[in-house]
Amino acid sequence: MSEGNGMAAGQDGQEQAGVAGLAAKWRETAARFALLPLRLFLGVTFAYAAFDKLADSHYLADAGDRASFLAQTQVVRPHSPVGWALGPALHSPTFFALLIAFGELAVGLGTLFGLWGRLAATGGALISLSLWLTVSWNVSPYYLGNDLAFLLAWTPLVLAGTPYLSVDGYLARRAGRDRERGLPEEGVRRRSVLDGGIAAVALGGGGLLAGSLTATFGRPGKATAAAGPPAPSAGATASVTASASVTASAVAVGGSAQVKDPATGDTVYIVQPKAGQYCGLSSVCTHSGCAVDAPRNGQLVCPCHGSRFDAATGAVVNGPATKPLPKYTVTKNGDRLDLGPVQT
Repeated sequence: MSEGNGMAAGQDGQEQAGVAGLAAKWRETAARFALLPLRLFLGVTFAYAAFDKLADSHYLADAGDRASFLAQTQVVRPHSPVGWALGPALHSPTFFALLIAFGELAVGLGTLFGLWGRLAATGGALISLSLWLTVSWNVSPYYLGNDLAFLLAWTPLVLAGTPYLSVDGYLARRAGRDRERGLPEEGVRRRSVLDGGIAAVALGGGGLLAGSLTATFGRPGKATAAAGPPAPSAGATASVTASASVTASAVAVGGSAQVKDPATGDTVYIVQPKAGQYCGLSSVCTHSGCAVDAPRNGQLVCPCHGSRFDAATGAVVNGPATKPLPKYTVTKNGDRLDLGPVQT
């Protein structure tokens, strides 16, 4: 009887040891690939963001397009803690716009393929930091801004790199085998750097080609301006004027005209939602300070994060913005519309 009990206890012990071993192996595997979901998300998101910018006909447009890189930079500069550093971007907007787009593409591809993972993650963190200090700096409350979250999300990859399911991991394992074969350390390092450089050139060349093709053929053609000023129609927006006054005929029902707020220099849309009813709406999005597009189909849309505002009242239609656009009083004096103060 005692022998039977001993054998049963031994079998139980073996089973428990087997279960414990499987559990330990599972924990080891889970720990090894814990950052893989984050890596895939960041890599895909940054690559997608790059192609989205390059395919956007507004992104490289001039300051007259409220959704362009130049116009958005002009809007955020006065409110950014690093506004003093945005001068070069305003002087060479096309260069810096392409630098950001192709930088995001390089970061995304490097992260996805795990090539020079720490360097790619550092680049992603720097891009996120620059966007947080500019585009998302005025987001309130802070947790509604995504750039700070992206900045913190890059931190684990900056620390850990991309050692698994990656080019970096393959090169590291091969370097280990070379050392076991007695290859000198200098030769191991030279081979790793050379092969890593070849992979970077191949991946970078592919990304550059794909990005260039997207920027060349993926963007819709620009609309050609008609000769002479057309008559305003519903949904049309008159060109911006430096004064705080515009002719009433420039603002059709459902249309708008742009003027400047004398106090802040911000663009204001004068709208006529119903015949004879006029008001002004700020063009500065209350979410992160980007410039919203001109009213269209009864809404003003922020190109940065997709917030939508009612074109008649400035109320939030769709987040992430939570506050309405500042609303201005507009007074009609004869055939002119004069911009008044912000309504409280």
